[in-house]
Amino acid sequence: MARQPARKDLRIVIAQEAARAIAEEGVRDYALAKRKAAARLGVRDLHGNLPSNVEIEAALEERQRLFGGASHGGDLARLRRAAVAAMRLFQHFEPRLVGPVLTGTATAHDLVQLHLFTDSPEQVSIMLLGLGIPHEELERRLKRSAGGHVVAPTLRFVAGEVAVEAIVFEYDGLREAPVSLVDGKPMRRANLREVEALLAAG
Repeated sequence: MARQPARKDLRIVIAQEAARAIAEEGVRDYALAKRKAAARLGVRDLHGNLPSNVEIEAALEERQRLFGGASHGGDLARLRRAAVAAMRLFQHFEPRLVGPVLTGTATAHDLVQLHLFTDSPEQVSIMLLGLGIPHEELERRLKRSAGGHVVAPTLRFVAGEVAVEAIVFEYDGLREAPVSLVDGKPMRRANLREVEALLAAG
C-alpha cells in the first residue's frame, strides 16, 4: 500500500501541479489552480494541504527556470514590448506596469496589466475611441493597503496580438498601490523608464 505523502510534501506537489496549470493552460486564478491541482492528484482533504499563493508563485518561477528556457524569455520579452507600447500610448495617465509581466512570471497566456491615473476616468475611453481602438469596459474590485476595497473602472483591448487591461485610479491612487493577491503586500509597480530598462536587460 502506497504511503500517503507528508502534508508538507503534498503542499509542494499541489503547488507544482498548480504551476503547471498556470503555465500550460493559462489558469491565472490561483484559487482555481489549487483546486484543479488537488482534484487531479486525488486530494480530497483540502484542509491544511493547499499551498499558499506565495508557494504557487515560487513553484511557477522554478518551473519557468527549469523548463521555460528561450520560450519563456521570448514570451516575456514580447509581453514587455507590448507593455512599453501601451504605456507610451497612455503616457498622459502616468501608467504603471503591474502583475506577472512585471514580476517575470508571465506565461504566453497572460495579458499586460496597467494602472492608469486620472481624475476623469472617462478620458481613457474617449482616447481609445478617438484612436479607433475597440475596447471592453468593466470594473475591478481591489483590496486597499489601508483597508477596505476600491472599485476601479477597467478597460480591456488588444494591442497587436497582446491583450491589455488598464485599471483606472484617481491621481491619489499613485500613492497607495492595491494589495497583491499573491503575497498580500502592496503591488509592485513600474513606470515606463523602469520597464524599458527591464526590456533592455533581457
